[in-house]
Amino acid sequence: MKYDVIIIGAGQAGLSMGYFLQKTNVSFLILEKGKGIGEVWKNRYDSLKLFTPRSYSSLPGRALDGNQSNYPTKNEIADYLSSYAKMFSLPVQLKTEVQSLFKASGGFRILTDKGQFIAKSVVIATGPFQNPVVPKFSNKLSENVLQLHSSQYKNSEQLREGPVIVVGGGNSGAQIAVELSKEKETYLSISHKIKFLPQDVMNKSIFWWFDKLGIYKASSNTKIGQYIKKQNDPIFGFELKSLIKSGKVILKPRTISINNDTITFENDSKVQVNNVIWSTGFITDYSWIDIEEILDEEGEPLHQRGITPVEGLYFLGLPWQYSRGSALIQGVGEDAEYLFKYIIDKNLK
Repeated sequence: MKYDVIIIGAGQAGLSMGYFLQKTNVSFLILEKGKGIGEVWKNRYDSLKLFTPRSYSSLPGRALDGNQSNYPTKNEIADYLSSYAKMFSLPVQLKTEVQSLFKASGGFRILTDKGQFIAKSVVIATGPFQNPVVPKFSNKLSENVLQLHSSQYKNSEQLREGPVIVVGGGNSGAQIAVELSKEKETYLSISHKIKFLPQDVMNKSIFWWFDKLGIYKASSNTKIGQYIKKQNDPIFGFELKSLIKSGKVILKPRTISINNDTITFENDSKVQVNNVIWSTGFITDYSWIDIEEILDEEGEPLHQRGITPVEGLYFLGLPWQYSRGSALIQGVGEDAEYLFKYIIDKNLK
């Protein structure tokens, strides 16, 4: 079947684009490989909370229920995305994995495990969290040491008795280390100095202040945007800082090698552990796109605010697609609206 637009991915980016397209006579379909909308969120660790309040965690057209100053859980977001798709009757086809994307006469051909689709325009909204990254030397760990990527971690009941190390210093690694420190001897290995920021300032979310000061929407083309983009992501909240100070979480520098159950760090110190949590991030995988001119030498999308050099092909939901807010749930809605207007004006008249 042929569509005006096919969106690949039914996460917050794909649903946001669907929200705008649903207001038109454009024919479109959202393809999602998961069994349900919000599945990615539900599969993350049990204690996950967003570091943005509900007021900065909503998609276009519908606010997230509850106290707008409080911080939503991962299950709230999963349920919200599912109900969002139902509320706006978005055409999502689940359990459909895209295997290849080709240019075709008048548009694009999409091969999936459920057959072939044709579209005049395609929006790739698969997000940045695709393939977990684990250092190669992880294979040096003893079989007696349990190791999990943060995307596999659910709660402390998965772990073995004994010390644990969390490798990686983003907000996920920080939250996991805080949680585990309540039950285990916990180490946190980070390659850079941690910058802590408060979640709230004078009874307002720090993102409210970012918004008022122009930081939240500062594009990567501005001086302030370029500066922020070069910085390591801060840790929001001071719980981890307090635990490090009290010795409940033992901070270590970069992990450089492993031998059985012994971790060696950049300062030549060593620890023995029974558990390792790799909070080392993700890499994107666009190997299924059989189209030249859209990826750079590192395999990252070439685009201007989501618009690629290939007419009719777009990306949505990328970190810093336009601004700092692009990586956040609310920010992706603004990027979707921009792309929507461009697609309608330039490609679908």
